[in-house]
Amino acid sequence: MRIVEVYSHLNGLEYIQVHLPHIWEEIQEIIVSIDAEACRTKESKEKTKQGQILYSPVALNEAFKEKLEAKGWKESRTNYYVTADPKLIRETLSLEPEEQKKVIEAAGKEALKSYNQTDFVKDRVAIEVQFGKYSFVAYDLFVKHMAFYVSDKIDVGVEILPMKELSKEMSSGISYYEGELYNVIRQGRGVPAVPLVLIGIAP
Repeated sequence: MRIVEVYSHLNGLEYIQVHLPHIWEEIQEIIVSIDAEACRTKESKEKTKQGQILYSPVALNEAFKEKLEAKGWKESRTNYYVTADPKLIRETLSLEPEEQKKVIEAAGKEALKSYNQTDFVKDRVAIEVQFGKYSFVAYDLFVKHMAFYVSDKIDVGVEILPMKELSKEMSSGISYYEGELYNVIRQGRGVPAVPLVLIGIAP
């Protein structure tokens, strides 16, 4: 694979380049080491792509997983409690999970256990490799990375996405870099309030 485009949101790329140059080098090396053609294994059943052999999201994800885990990137979870009371959520947002539970229950409300999980974290950087539908990318950018940043588990989130030239050779409805870049910029300079790096890749 090759890196076609990179976008830095809230100086995410600059932070990695200055403070974690080895991580930026590693991310680039991993992307370049992925054999895209070996992941072209999915026979299309769609009318518009009938019989074509497309790039498989599952195979691409597995290839990235293997390479990232070999370099020590590990899954991480952040746990928290939620409730229906917005005032209580604001009060407990910055507390440790068990403290959140106590405060919510002391107020006579039900504390519902929840969590966010990200597949790859190392040196306070989270990576999401996304070959899924549009909604998954929005969840990564506006919920997952934000949750880990607010809970002080990461300093930067990295989102690896297919360029349109790659996504059009995959199943219909796959999100792509150009579209997600538009969505981030449209929100304004400070939203989401977490430093991010968007990376667009292609074969």
